[in-house]
Amino acid sequence: MNGSLTISILNISLHFQIVVNKKQNRRKDKYNKLFENADTAKLRVVQLEIQVAQIQQEKIELHRRAQESSSLGGGAGGVGGGSEKVASLEQKLFKLQEELTELHRQKGENAQKLMELNNTLRQKEQELLAKEGELHDLSNNLEEVDRARQRLEQTVTELTANCQMVKDELQALQLAYSLLDERYRKVQTENEDLVARWMVQKAKDADKVNAENELQLRIRHEKQQNLLIDAAKEPVVVNIPTSNQPGVPFCAIISIPSFPDKKFDAHEGEVNSARFSISGRLFVTGGADRRVKVWEQVNGNYTIKGIMHGCNAGVMSVQTDPQEKLVLAGSHEGTCRVWTLTDQRLRHTLTGHSQKVMAAKFFGGATKVVSGGHDRTLKIWDLRSKACMRTIFAGSSCNDIVIHEGFGSQVASGHLDKTVRFWDVRSDNQSSVGEITLQGKITSLDLSPDMNYMLASARDDTVKLLDLRMNQVMSTCSADGFKVAVDYTRASFSPDGQYVICGSNDGSIFVWNASSAKLEKVLKEHSSSVVVCAWHPDGSSLISCDRNKRAIIWTNRY
Repeated sequence: MNGSLTISILNISLHFQIVVNKKQNRRKDKYNKLFENADTAKLRVVQLEIQVAQIQQEKIELHRRAQESSSLGGGAGGVGGGSEKVASLEQKLFKLQEELTELHRQKGENAQKLMELNNTLRQKEQELLAKEGELHDLSNNLEEVDRARQRLEQTVTELTANCQMVKDELQALQLAYSLLDERYRKVQTENEDLVARWMVQKAKDADKVNAENELQLRIRHEKQQNLLIDAAKEPVVVNIPTSNQPGVPFCAIISIPSFPDKKFDAHEGEVNSARFSISGRLFVTGGADRRVKVWEQVNGNYTIKGIMHGCNAGVMSVQTDPQEKLVLAGSHEGTCRVWTLTDQRLRHTLTGHSQKVMAAKFFGGATKVVSGGHDRTLKIWDLRSKACMRTIFAGSSCNDIVIHEGFGSQVASGHLDKTVRFWDVRSDNQSSVGEITLQGKITSLDLSPDMNYMLASARDDTVKLLDLRMNQVMSTCSADGFKVAVDYTRASFSPDGQYVICGSNDGSIFVWNASSAKLEKVLKEHSSSVVVCAWHPDGSSLISCDRNKRAIIWTNRY
């Protein structure tokens, strides 16, 4: 395109130059003719002037001669001849004067034409100068366009070279990618093969462990049967124990409590936590009114046994120790507190968390406490020294904790980053010993009675059943209308591990079968979101609490 533009400009310039030259040549020819005519007229005028001067001189000479002849008395014939000659000369002079007058008139006309032609010449010269200026500008533009064309050609050459270089690099990269893709496919195939072999081996190991467990259970069962047979043959003297140690109720098979037997306002605000004691004789609640309340069952009714004061913010977690002598609570102010149950006095204040404590549990025979909070740490406290023994940096806000002392004193924590982490509290290792990632923020954890399974409720509106031996999700409990209300909604197992229970945002309580994840029943009595549900240890009743300070005791009695 630049080449064609250059050629067009050159053609226009050449044509313009030819036209200008032709016009100049025509003007020069015309001017030359005019100058020649003017020179001829001037020469003719000079000649005529010379002739006039000669004739006048002759006339003067003839007059002088005539006077002389008249004075001398010449004849009449001579005078007559002289007069004729004078008349002819005068006639000739008159003609010459007319011719001179005509020449003068032609000279004036030629002078006028010359002036007009000079004016026209000056105009044409100005036009010529303007055209020459335009031509000069066009020449400059042509030079600039030519320079731009050269630069563009150089740029095109450089871009062509770069394009070729990029094409060469692309070919090299494609070749490298093909090699890497082939290696990746080989490694992926090997990895799949290894995973398959590992899963087969893990399944074999699990089968072997299960077989060994079943064998040990059969041996233990046979031994117990033999001991019972031997004991039945001997007389037994029963002594009434005098110890105040609470007894653990036995639960074999339960039915789902579905009758709202007792309804009462547990706190002055939202109820955040509720939990039965190990004997089921007591249950403890914590609420947004910064109080911890202990309720005691007397003649089938629950009455307040005591109110624990001292928290400066809402209580998020409560628990009693196995001996039912101490009450533990974690609150929004980042502090854990321990009271004695008999006199309701504050015994320990454990400060160290920088944000709210969401879970606190007794550990190691009520001599230690494990707490987790939104400061992304887990802390282990020694109640004897009243100091923090260890801080574990979990990396995410902790919502709940469970203690699994059967697996070598492991602590499991559920976090807002959708991960369940397992920690060995006996070692000083800061990294977790295992992780299970779910699809939603984890709101609560609970262990099955046989400690082989864990329950995890999440904000994706599901309750997951985790197999701790295989370290994976075994089943998922969900239902239409079920929606986890808050980040601290608590779900729990039934005492025999057959059922899973969790409250919903619409005030309903959903109960699933733990083995099949099938929805068994929906309990409806609350008018606001149910935050916590807890089973009685013997399975005969359960308690549910909502965000509108309401608590309901569910039983099987109608």
